[in-house]
Amino acid sequence: MKQTVTGIDASEIISGFAGRMGKIALFDPLFELRRQRKADRNGKQIAMMELGLVTLLFFFEKKLLRSQKTSTRDYIQFLKEALAPHYELEQPDLEDIGRKILQVFRPANGRKREMPFYNLDSGQEEILQTSILRTDKYDAQTQVQYYTLDEDGLELVFATKEFYLEFQLSIHQLLLRKQLEKGEFQGALRQIDEMEVDVETLQERIRRVEYEIKRNIVSDETFQRYRSLLEDIHLRLNRENEEFVELRDFVRETRDRIYADREQARFQRPYELIIRISANLEKVHNEHTHLLQQSIELDSQALRAAKESLYYTGISSFNFEQDITGIIIGHPLSPDALRGVISPFLTVEQNPLWSLLTVFNKQQIHSKDGVHTDPEGFLVMDTGGDDSFTLQRKKVIVYMLSLLLECAKVRESSKFTLSDFVSYVKQTGRENLLQSRNFYDYWMMIHQRSPISARQREQQTADESDLSLYEAMTDALNGYELTVYEATELLQVTDRYVIQEMIIELAGAYDAIS
Repeated sequence: MKQTVTGIDASEIISGFAGRMGKIALFDPLFELRRQRKADRNGKQIAMMELGLVTLLFFFEKKLLRSQKTSTRDYIQFLKEALAPHYELEQPDLEDIGRKILQVFRPANGRKREMPFYNLDSGQEEILQTSILRTDKYDAQTQVQYYTLDEDGLELVFATKEFYLEFQLSIHQLLLRKQLEKGEFQGALRQIDEMEVDVETLQERIRRVEYEIKRNIVSDETFQRYRSLLEDIHLRLNRENEEFVELRDFVRETRDRIYADREQARFQRPYELIIRISANLEKVHNEHTHLLQQSIELDSQALRAAKESLYYTGISSFNFEQDITGIIIGHPLSPDALRGVISPFLTVEQNPLWSLLTVFNKQQIHSKDGVHTDPEGFLVMDTGGDDSFTLQRKKVIVYMLSLLLECAKVRESSKFTLSDFVSYVKQTGRENLLQSRNFYDYWMMIHQRSPISARQREQQTADESDLSLYEAMTDALNGYELTVYEATELLQVTDRYVIQEMIIELAGAYDAIS
């Protein structure tokens, strides 16, 4: 770099001046349209420059749709639909506006647009040529000319697309890699300087976000929005850091490659530049790494502080008398609205429910003295023990079967229902038997073991070592077979107990009893 009074090398600043002017030349057609004056039927001035941009977007959309036949007629029809809500125009007015815009983007002589300028880099007058629209096809039968966007037109459309400031660093990283690959070391140095400016801008932006978080978070919605913003910043900084690492490795490889030939005159200048590039890039990378660390600290500290601030703000602003008692007493609330107000201060609602699946659980039976008797449940026959519970169960079952034989004799029928037997028990003044759960447990056991007879007992003795309860049951039946099977109805015996209706058959009992 040449030593100057200001410390700035003017030749480096104006390097590539023609290329930058070329970007400005792309917008020259829009500025020309802005100078034109056109009014609608009501005297309202028409925004010609804005219509020029809309025209570019129309042809760009057609290009995306792979449409190869876009004529002046199609374009004027689009203008008619787009301008109808804003201007009062007739068909001749639309055609005049459309043709003027097309002639600006593509001159009538068919040549490219020209913009003269003075190139400070070369010190000469030069002319920039741009081609926004070009002819595509021509229909000879209908004599219709079709148009499409040219390369400069596409570049102009992309130039009007918004690129957020936070993406500038990533763009400069890509440009730096391209310049290093082409050996444009002077331009690469300039690019690193712009990257340093980008990092400083990001630092200022993160600092501003930190202040906004501490000042503006007053609701959970705002808190979540800032949290999402910080997550996006952190992800983008991670991607940029990875690109910095790749650029550093690429610069190191380039420096090592030039190092071997540094003694040659033509490699001395590139070697000096690559050394400066390596040092400057490392400096920018260090600043960016600090920025990444700052974003991590912001995510962990500022958001935690904001969450605590949000919590204490809610606590301090809450007044029970005003926010709860005043609303309940001062406003006639419906039952549903009142329930919604007081529900946060009530315990969680608990509903005692009983599942039908519990009947398949393991049944536990205990005697009155609390002694566990049978882990397998009441449906399993006893093993002939002489404990008081077993003896009591035998006594009750034998007594109930004797009542069953009496009921059959009174009814003079060997087939009747459980409801008939319950009615007989009530008629004979033995209602206390119906108040015990054992009555229903025994009927379930009888139904499970049905049919019950001396012949069935002989078949089962080969498999079971001791069936004293079963023997007591068969003895109580006086040798007759008892068969019990379910009906479809439910029998409400008492207010507490319900049991399935059963049909009872005593084979031979009627003849023997009668």
